[in-house]
Amino acid sequence: MVEAMAERESGDVFRGAWEITSTEVWDKDALDLVAQAQIRFDGRKGELAMIAVQGWLDCRYLERDGRPAVEFSWEGEDEGDQRCGRGWAVLKPDGKLQGRLFFHMGDDSAFSAVRTQAGKKRSGRTGRRRPSPPLAPL
Repeated sequence: MVEAMAERESGDVFRGAWEITSTEVWDKDALDLVAQAQIRFDGRKGELAMIAVQGWLDCRYLERDGRPAVEFSWEGEDEGDQRCGRGWAVLKPDGKLQGRLFFHMGDDSAFSAVRTQAGKKRSGRTGRRRPSPPLAPL
């Protein structure tokens, strides 16, 4: 019980990269416009990349209907323009993620994701890129 709670709070079941395979709003070609669409979790931090969006996550782990879940806010850029939003995902029994992404004052969409080979749990460094410098205020 204590181990399960510690794992949920640290997000270990989510740790690594997940390929975003489908959404309600954008087709796979659009999602992979710049690079493979993915979401990555690394404890309280994470990254989101899809279409021309690059974002950095602030994550919190919990349960939804008895399943491991993550809620996050994100900020980043879309073709050089500052963007932010929020989202959530639940780990389904088949090992896939299902959730919803929200763009502040914009689109929102359900999404599905699968763990990438590179995203499987491993020890040591994650190989993550360093985030870009902070965005200038509006």
